[in-house]
Amino acid sequence: MDGYKLFRKDGQGKKGGGVALYVREQYDCSELQYENTEKPESLWIKFRSVSNKGDVMVEVCYRPPDQRDEVNEAFFQQLTEVTRSQALVLMGDFNHPDICWESNTAVHRQSRKILASVGDNFLVQVLEEPTRGRALLDLLLTNREELVGEAKVDGNIGGSDHEMVEFRIRTQGRKESSRIQTLDFRKADFDPLRELMGKVPWENNMRGKGVEESWLYFKESLLRLQEQTIPMCRKKSKYGRRPAWLNSEILADLKHKKEAYKMWKIGQMTREEYKNIAQACRSEIRKAKSHLELQLARNVKSNKKGFFRYVSNKKKVKESVGPLLNEGGNLVTENVENTNVLNAFFASVSMNKVSSQTTALGSTDLGGGDQLSVEKEVVQDYLEKLDKHKSMALNAQHPRVLNIRGVAMLVWICRRDKESCGTL
Repeated sequence: MDGYKLFRKDGQGKKGGGVALYVREQYDCSELQYENTEKPESLWIKFRSVSNKGDVMVEVCYRPPDQRDEVNEAFFQQLTEVTRSQALVLMGDFNHPDICWESNTAVHRQSRKILASVGDNFLVQVLEEPTRGRALLDLLLTNREELVGEAKVDGNIGGSDHEMVEFRIRTQGRKESSRIQTLDFRKADFDPLRELMGKVPWENNMRGKGVEESWLYFKESLLRLQEQTIPMCRKKSKYGRRPAWLNSEILADLKHKKEAYKMWKIGQMTREEYKNIAQACRSEIRKAKSHLELQLARNVKSNKKGFFRYVSNKKKVKESVGPLLNEGGNLVTENVENTNVLNAFFASVSMNKVSSQTTALGSTDLGGGDQLSVEKEVVQDYLEKLDKHKSMALNAQHPRVLNIRGVAMLVWICRRDKESCGTL
């Protein structure tokens, strides 16, 4: 085929089988060879990124229905080596129609082995529709979910009885160092923060100042003390993030399992001993997942952000924003128009929320004039109910910090004289 490089691996000693991959000549890529006694029908092609964002490994695989266990184990070993440090996209006909990818269950022993390998290497199976009749034989796996997009199953090529799978590899999904700074509460020291805030003579320093001046003084003082006691860190992106259930004990179990596999391959351990170690490791992983999901379900009212983050990470298809209606009732479909509609809507909601909160904070007794008197207990109640799991606001005020010392906030907002109430 003109303009393309051909990589191929033919089936050995039989009719049919084999894999092939056509790559455009403009891409810098090369085939990797693995020296194994048992050689699976697979191609490993390494693509080098032009923009220095990292390399991507693409594998094409064909697994015959009667493939021997030794060949399967050789393939699993290659897969483990690649996924340690490479961004991987794996595709091919695996011939496992009995696997249910929604529940991660299988009937046959070899199918359960591929499920175990997918779990051990933290791979995600992208396809959901059947590729041959009602069976999902062709798989699309990746260890970086953001690398694969726009996957669809549609049509046939030539006389093949398999459906054609189309998808896009997003090389820009490679890891980039985040520039977003956030508070690192794991290394925060709250006792010195409370002590420092308690030493500030708030009332004396804000005497004679208006509400806006008092707020600016409080904000600047709090941010200065916050910098001294709470360090900053770069916000981690989803790319390369470990699963939430992965702890040090499970990492040790996985390492022990890999060492046991090597010992079994060189004859220093029996197959039954390795099998028992692998089953124990999978059992611990299932327990860790179940425990995490149970904790998230129990704490959903106090930690909604963590719950829905875990749920969204489990989704295989990302939801997109559909057509919206603008203020004039017209349907808009362009990204810029949708953004303007959403911005206008959220701005109106925020203004209504601020207005309602300001009204609730104000006392119904106006005294002798038109100025509001703020009740200290009402403001204290609002501060105590701040959701510490919310993100930091644009003014660099984090709910978790404001919740530490609510009395200090009352100094500037609960004035003894009846000044006009400002907006937080």
